[in-house]
Amino acid sequence: MIELRGGTVVTSDGLLEVDLVIDGDRVVSIGSGSGSGEVLDCTGCVIGPGFVDVHVHFREPGQTWKEDIETGSRAAAAGGFTAVVPMANTEPATDNRGLVEAMIRRGRQVGLVELRPAAALTLGRRGAEVSPVEELWDAGVRIFSDDGDSVGDRAVLEQAMVRIARLGGVVAQHAEDASLTGDGHMHEGVVSAELGIGGLPAEAEERIVERDLELAAATGVDYHIQHVSTAGTVELLRRARSAGVLVTAEAAPHHFSLDHRRVADRNTMMKMYPPLRTERDVEAVAAAVRDGTITAIATDHAPHTHREKDVPFELAPRGIIGLETASSIAWSILNDDPLAFFDRMSLAPAQLAGLAGQGRRIEVGGRANLVIFDPDLEWIPSRFESRSQNSPWLGEPLRGKAVATIYNGRFTHRMAGR
Repeated sequence: MIELRGGTVVTSDGLLEVDLVIDGDRVVSIGSGSGSGEVLDCTGCVIGPGFVDVHVHFREPGQTWKEDIETGSRAAAAGGFTAVVPMANTEPATDNRGLVEAMIRRGRQVGLVELRPAAALTLGRRGAEVSPVEELWDAGVRIFSDDGDSVGDRAVLEQAMVRIARLGGVVAQHAEDASLTGDGHMHEGVVSAELGIGGLPAEAEERIVERDLELAAATGVDYHIQHVSTAGTVELLRRARSAGVLVTAEAAPHHFSLDHRRVADRNTMMKMYPPLRTERDVEAVAAAVRDGTITAIATDHAPHTHREKDVPFELAPRGIIGLETASSIAWSILNDDPLAFFDRMSLAPAQLAGLAGQGRRIEVGGRANLVIFDPDLEWIPSRFESRSQNSPWLGEPLRGKAVATIYNGRFTHRMAGR
């Protein structure tokens, strides 16, 4: 039995200053403590549903020197997450039932978070032939994506949307028109011109989103825009939602907190995919997260080794890790609304991923997948649980942190002294 005392709890009745009692994998009491069992003082903290990340890369199988399901799960638990959705750009691609089931089994063996893989939209993520989506659905997949690449063939994407719509699944798109990106390595703009680095124009994202929204409206599929990075995409999203299109979207913390000026010194920790955009884009994405136009915050946790990143900017792989810093960055723009914070970090992503035991406001009888978040804790990351350390926030002062994580009624993370 675990007793959480003195915190502010995200309940079905709103924020309440009450004690919680957990017995087994369930919340058994909200109100006063029982006086028995393990006690955690949560004074000054907010206790809410564990965070859910619908976009991570755990690199297993194929690139486990960067990350694997065990190290990725440790990083997730340390960040307050109780569920994650690894993307399908593994080696081989996650495009068959056997691989999905093996990943789920491995996640259960590790036992730190609920792991529900996404599956590739197309076989081998090659964009030519739709994956066996019905078979993958039966294996537990709810999100289908070729993340890392965009499905360029309109007819193939439409066929996938029709089949996935029948199942009730989600088509998630990495929106990038490859014909416009060429040898790009950062946002195409004044900074790229000054540095002489090939650019990735905002239009490359927006053109695919515009096309996909038309297809989503025609097929009735639940369509999800991954890692929104431009003001133009935000505007397309607003219009589509107003028109009744079944569309959701995610934003990564770096896209609502960092802009392309941070690339001026060619720091490879600032090399993202999609790239860091302009200050105007950052402000637009942040505003959309605040007002709920962008429904979920997702890290796009992308581990790379020091050796891979310690090269000239143009040669470095794109992406950063983010599971252990996400809540701090999210809190920086949502600190005036804790309910919105938990909605974007937990409730909405759990609903998107079809995770019934996750992302629910806390109630008696509910599954004990929880995070204890200290909104005032100031900290400086010096080392992460992830196997890779490629983070722009390493050594930077942050505010707000998950001090404990409870998955299925047991602690999977607990800060020293707690």
